[in-house]
Amino acid sequence: MTDSVPLERRLGDRRRNDRRVASRSMAEESWFGALGVGGDTEIQGEASAVSPAATDAAIGRDGSASAVSDDETRRSEGREARRVAASPEAALRRVFRTYVAARALLGLLLAAVPWIASLSGGRSALPLIALCVAYGVQSVLFWLWPHMREGDEVLPVSSLRRRHWIATIGVDLCVFAALHLFDPLANLNFGALLVLPVLMAGVMTPRPAALATAAAVALVLLAGVWRGAGQPGDVALTLTQAGLAGIGIFMIALLAGELSGRLAREERAARGSLELARQQAQLNRLVIEEMTDGVLVVDRRARVRAANPAARALLAPDGLTKPAPFQLQGEPAWSALSTAVEQAFAAGEWPESARLIRLQFANDRSRTVQLRARFTRRRNGESGQDAQEEFCVVFLDDLRNVQARVQKEKLAAMGRVSAGIAHEIRNPLAAIAQANALLLEDALPADQHRLARMVADNVERLKRIVDDVMAVAPGAATENRVIDATAQVDAVSAEWSRAVQTPSGPGGRLRVELPDSPIGVRFDGEHLRRVLTNLLDNARRHASDAAGAIELRLAVNNEQKATLAVASDGEPIRPDVERFLFEPFFSTRSRGTGLGLYICRELCARYGATIEYRPHGGDHRHHNEFVITMQREVLPVRNATTP
Repeated sequence: MTDSVPLERRLGDRRRNDRRVASRSMAEESWFGALGVGGDTEIQGEASAVSPAATDAAIGRDGSASAVSDDETRRSEGREARRVAASPEAALRRVFRTYVAARALLGLLLAAVPWIASLSGGRSALPLIALCVAYGVQSVLFWLWPHMREGDEVLPVSSLRRRHWIATIGVDLCVFAALHLFDPLANLNFGALLVLPVLMAGVMTPRPAALATAAAVALVLLAGVWRGAGQPGDVALTLTQAGLAGIGIFMIALLAGELSGRLAREERAARGSLELARQQAQLNRLVIEEMTDGVLVVDRRARVRAANPAARALLAPDGLTKPAPFQLQGEPAWSALSTAVEQAFAAGEWPESARLIRLQFANDRSRTVQLRARFTRRRNGESGQDAQEEFCVVFLDDLRNVQARVQKEKLAAMGRVSAGIAHEIRNPLAAIAQANALLLEDALPADQHRLARMVADNVERLKRIVDDVMAVAPGAATENRVIDATAQVDAVSAEWSRAVQTPSGPGGRLRVELPDSPIGVRFDGEHLRRVLTNLLDNARRHASDAAGAIELRLAVNNEQKATLAVASDGEPIRPDVERFLFEPFFSTRSRGTGLGLYICRELCARYGATIEYRPHGGDHRHHNEFVITMQREVLPVRNATTP
């Protein structure tokens, strides 16, 4: 709504840019360009009102005339959509601007008319000359006036304000009426100029005002007939002509009003549709950007029109590739992907199952990705059938991520099944334990007593397995607590040392390093006891009997993290075993359940902690180390109580 020189310059630059884009035979345009949404799916601030690229049709490699024609049509539609969506002024406002400019040009011509007439030997009256010059000055000044008042809303939206009506239509009506009445039968037909204010009144004013303007012009025409009544000629014929002209003036006012109303309604509908389309495009871009799968939009020229961050990360050995648009061809690492897309376009379809391709980067680095694709189709105008594919939407996913998700789903399903089985085992297991305990109360022969003790030992073992499975069952309640890790680790290590008869201290097999001050961490005390006991049991099982063979350390990383490490000097874990350390039911011992480290990982995950295995080689004494990284929290303040 603000009319200023910078605004005119910007709009002019945009129009020139559009012409330059249209002149290129193979324009590199964005997928979202027609709606003013950036080409790449990444959001970089607010979407600009005008994008330098527009949507075009995919041009086949044969360069056929129909493809080029469709391409030019889509470019033209994209430029028109950008112009309507980006223009800060309504259509009627643009009509008013054109009217003001036309008045200025007409004023200059009227100011020159008397002088041109004098060159041919005629003489114009001084009032006529003064009126033409005054109109020329007023029209030019009004045309320049908006540029002199930046920030003032001088242009109306759908109807003229009173001051604008007086300065334009009112002045035109008075001046053209005066010119017509000055000499109605002169050679110069000034009466034709009266159509201009009637036309603009029909476009820019409500219907009563437009009809009032038309009535005023009709009266001026009739007054012109009365003014020239003393001149020779048929007065009846002249009066009939003026009446017909008046009827035509009324028709012009009515038709102009109807056309302007329809134009305003269609423009409002178009702006609403474009705004909804722009919002939908931005929403789609947000959704695509947050997807964990990589998404590429590729045309028939193997040019990527849109790419989300996940896809850009998969296509680069490190970091991200450049934002879209970019070409798949010419990059050696993407040759397999480019070939697969070209073959799909040639075949016109993509199988339902996913494909595996390898991206071979420099320095012998590679990445295997799972590839799925779908096509967008456009319909022929006459037959209504699908034409050739226009865009290929490619979904990429790292094969390692796919396998990890599958494994996670299997583990989740197995956990639910195991929890259900463990729950059902508890009751008969309790009955067996109770019956065996009753047998042991009686005096039994030695061989039967030995068998009863074997039953009791295996019942206890089954109870531990059931408790372990139920501890990590899905849906188990978790209560986030803040505990003093220093005190808890000290108590657990001392209790464990006494229970397994493993001395600690300077000369003992277990060496404990704890900070002097309390460390608050987010964990449950009993769960931390269980995790630490499992790790110490594994370390004792594989460590030597030398002093300091088992090392327990608690340290502070930073203000957010604290680490708890359990290391042993046993033989390093083999690589083929290391990959399955935290898998459930995997054990290298014949009587092991394979749930110890799995339970440790699941319990740590409940409290935002992580556990990992760190092998150490070379001269490092402790080859095997398990490190737990916990979230630090502020310890609650306990109020002292008076006894």
